[in-house]
Amino acid sequence: MVIRSERGHEAGDVLCESSPSAVQLLSEPTRGQVVRAYGEDDARVAERMRDLETREFESCRNFILQRSMPMELVDVEHILGGERIVFYFLAEKRVDFRDLVKDLAREFQTRIEMRQIGVRDEAKLLADYGDCGKPVCCNTHMPHMPPVSMRMAKLQKSTLDPSKISGRCGRLKCCLRFEQDVYEEFQKQLPPAGARVVTKKGQGKVLAQEILARKLLIEFEDGRRLIVPLDEVLTRL
Repeated sequence: MVIRSERGHEAGDVLCESSPSAVQLLSEPTRGQVVRAYGEDDARVAERMRDLETREFESCRNFILQRSMPMELVDVEHILGGERIVFYFLAEKRVDFRDLVKDLAREFQTRIEMRQIGVRDEAKLLADYGDCGKPVCCNTHMPHMPPVSMRMAKLQKSTLDPSKISGRCGRLKCCLRFEQDVYEEFQKQLPPAGARVVTKKGQGKVLAQEILARKLLIEFEDGRRLIVPLDEVLTRL
């Protein structure tokens, strides 16, 4: 469909009817109006816009180099209706890009929008496939990117080698967050390391947890170390 949004005329896909329950699921709901079905003429315009984006990207990058600005251009989006051009960039700090906007507006004679993004947003815009062989989650089904910490990797007993648990953005993989709630729920049901328990095989001390398997590594009073299912734990001392 072609819609009229706050940014101008854009192309989009119909996902579902705009019911109150559907709107509640949106993290940043916006307003717009459906203009028409997406047709062949729109497809030709979109193709022309993609060609323009290549030239706009190079021009913007040249302006950035000329002004020695501390920013890295990532992507450019030319709105279907031509109302504005959006430039996405990375920068460690806030950048005064007012003069750059003037250069670009003078060059392209349309409204210019500069948008500073983070490295996760860069992956959402540009990345294709992750290590799992599937399209990266951030540009397929994730409406927003939740925080991910090394504590989650430790709880899930993932390798702590950053190169193996980092995504295309260079940050910890978002998929570590997907199962975190299950790990935390199961962990609460297991006696912690150091707890003394009575099992069908005797009394001992918990050395470690196998959270997803819902099992415990227990050292018994006679020195044995065995993996014991949670349902064989009779009581905690």
